[in-house]
Amino acid sequence: MDSCLGVEREVDKVLSKFNGINENANQVLQHISGQVDNLKQEFESIPSENELTLQQVTLLKQTLNQVVETLKRLTGDHRDLHSSVSKVGKAIDRHFTVDFAACSREDVFNGSDNERLLNQVICQHFYQQGMLDIAEHLAEEAGLTLEEEKTEPFSDINKILESLKKRDVTIALEWAEEHKVFLARHKSSLIFKLHQLRFIQLIEKGITHQAEAMQYARTFLTQYVDSYEKEIQNLMGTFLYLPQGLSGSPYAHYLTPTLWAEINEIFMHDACRFLGLSIDSPLSICINAGCTALPALLNIKYVMQQRQVSSMWNGKDELPIEIDLGPPHQYHSVFACPILRQQSSEQNPPMRLVCGHVISRDALNKLGHNVHKLKCPYCPVEQNASEAVELKF
Repeated sequence: MDSCLGVEREVDKVLSKFNGINENANQVLQHISGQVDNLKQEFESIPSENELTLQQVTLLKQTLNQVVETLKRLTGDHRDLHSSVSKVGKAIDRHFTVDFAACSREDVFNGSDNERLLNQVICQHFYQQGMLDIAEHLAEEAGLTLEEEKTEPFSDINKILESLKKRDVTIALEWAEEHKVFLARHKSSLIFKLHQLRFIQLIEKGITHQAEAMQYARTFLTQYVDSYEKEIQNLMGTFLYLPQGLSGSPYAHYLTPTLWAEINEIFMHDACRFLGLSIDSPLSICINAGCTALPALLNIKYVMQQRQVSSMWNGKDELPIEIDLGPPHQYHSVFACPILRQQSSEQNPPMRLVCGHVISRDALNKLGHNVHKLKCPYCPVEQNASEAVELKF
């Protein structure tokens, strides 16, 4: 965002200067054009056999000099404007890096196993987005064997989403009723929201469907009175405005498209939870996280190249700096050793001491080196290094 604002400031400078030059040029040209027209009219009034007087010759030279000076000044302004325009290109080059490959590792997807995993992730993304044909073609070309029980739920979910886009809640209600035990355990509002939309559709049909709407409310909505009492009271208030319609009533918000967008989100959230998946596919999560981290990575890569220490990046599996991706991309706990200030890894896992304090394995080895019993760095308890237990977060 800062890069975009930096380029935008340069563009604003160019536009401001262009408008100023354009306004000044129009005024100067109009003034010179008026002087030339006046001089032309004066010369046309002189008989052809008469010679120009000294005063007329002087006036003609002054006018010509003014035209030349004006042309030089406009040319200089144009040259200055061209310089400002070129700064926009330099600002783009300065704020945006074209070589994104500088932050990538070419060996990550080498090998048949890694390629197969990547193709599976891409296929799952297409299935989750409802692009079933693309996923099937990719699986066929990549030689993937997709089990039907894993792909069928995605097909069902996308059929329901398509029906909801057409404002048909029938299939969604069938799915919700089939999994109502799971939805109740997670305190989902999906079933009530679907019945609410079906009830509003009946209300929209007007006074002729009043009896049908009343019967639907008694059959389906009353069973949710304990949890949605206020919402049901508001729905019952819509009966007062059946003759003239809801569009001009206090309940007009029930007709807004946001209710259908909301039900799509609720259904997708509950369906993905039922399947044990996140709402966003792993592929989209990785791309979003990479886009968030990319500016910092490009910046540190540039600094390391300037200081000729870029080989340090490739020497380890960890990044040379810590990048905070924000709350949306925090998925698990991360342990950092309070002694060595290092983040734990598979080779250096967190170790729980007998006293309950946790340090890294490297710190444990250093504290217990050539010592029969080590002392906890945070309390006076003495213990053997072999008594520490590896923790799994």
